[in-house]
Amino acid sequence: MKITAVIPAYNEEKTIKEVASIVNEHRLVDEVIVVSDGSTDNTAKVATKVGVKVIDLPTNKGKGAAMKAGVEESQADIVLFLDADLLGLKKEHIDRLLIPVINGDVETTIGIFAEGRMFTDLAQKIAPFLSGQRAVRRRILDNIPDLDVTRFGVEMALTQYIKVNNISLKEVVLEDLSHVMKEEKRGFVKGFMSRLKMYWEVLKNFSSTRKVR
Repeated sequence: MKITAVIPAYNEEKTIKEVASIVNEHRLVDEVIVVSDGSTDNTAKVATKVGVKVIDLPTNKGKGAAMKAGVEESQADIVLFLDADLLGLKKEHIDRLLIPVINGDVETTIGIFAEGRMFTDLAQKIAPFLSGQRAVRRRILDNIPDLDVTRFGVEMALTQYIKVNNISLKEVVLEDLSHVMKEEKRGFVKGFMSRLKMYWEVLKNFSSTRKVR
């Protein structure tokens, strides 16, 4: 059984080294693929120095397209998705995401922040389906034909697809883990506008799921 970690990243030079390094050293992960989604900073260069595989997309295509590019590059049976801007990632977090899927207890897991930072914890309590921390059986991803056209709403699209098709899912708590908020990366105004755009994409993808044929 092969496990690949796919880390979509857009201008995450400050955090990608730590995230990619921790995943790359994990005993259960066979391969790490960082997909730099049209980054204009040193994201791809920093990730390359870690020693992981890097896909450097020439233009920003959105998170869904970046995730799909990583999946298509791998031959994994299980794909672990992690955000590139995580703060406090530990090997135990990866265990919690992967082991239920490896053992066959469920087909997919989703990680929920807890006891990390107040605002990120609160956001996931309100909308846990937006988490980017997931372990998924490859066959599920192969049956979602338009994953690449969902930009910010990719997590919602995945969650809805799993629900509609009665795929077994387990929520796992990821204590002391959080991520850098958009407002922190881009300043309050730009970050807030980016957040509104993300929520709009989520709403658009709310009913766009398809059953397996």
